[in-house]
Amino acid sequence: MAERLESLKAGMIGGLSLGFAFIFTSLINTLVLAKYFSLFATLLIEPLTLHFLLSGAIASFSGLLFGVTYRYIIRKDNNPHLKTGGVFAFGLVRGLTQIEVGGNITVSLLPHLVLALESILWFAIAAIALDTAIQLGWLKPFPST
Repeated sequence: MAERLESLKAGMIGGLSLGFAFIFTSLINTLVLAKYFSLFATLLIEPLTLHFLLSGAIASFSGLLFGVTYRYIIRKDNNPHLKTGGVFAFGLVRGLTQIEVGGNITVSLLPHLVLALESILWFAIAAIALDTAIQLGWLKPFPST
């Protein structure tokens, strides 16, 4: 039961960090990229709309799943390849899907490449938050056997 509680804490940390990363990047996309570069107009998400709230909920849920999985991936090992592999696995699955869908909808793939890089950034932020929580003792890594 204690391990399940730690996994729940890892999921909550991952979900919150991805939620905050979503809000931050959405603001940058809306206030900078979409406003000053017409090529990135598709990145505009009006705050507090159904689309914004649904996208934020999906990002937070993805972070929850990442947090639980990341805890099991890294265990007590100090292997940077495991950490970056987990980040890239989650980030690329989300990002490459956005590129594929974007290629079917629009002519320009550049905005969707930005979203793909954004996805990797989100999961990197979540990994940093989880690693920090482990270092501070707020979260226990999954024991290696």
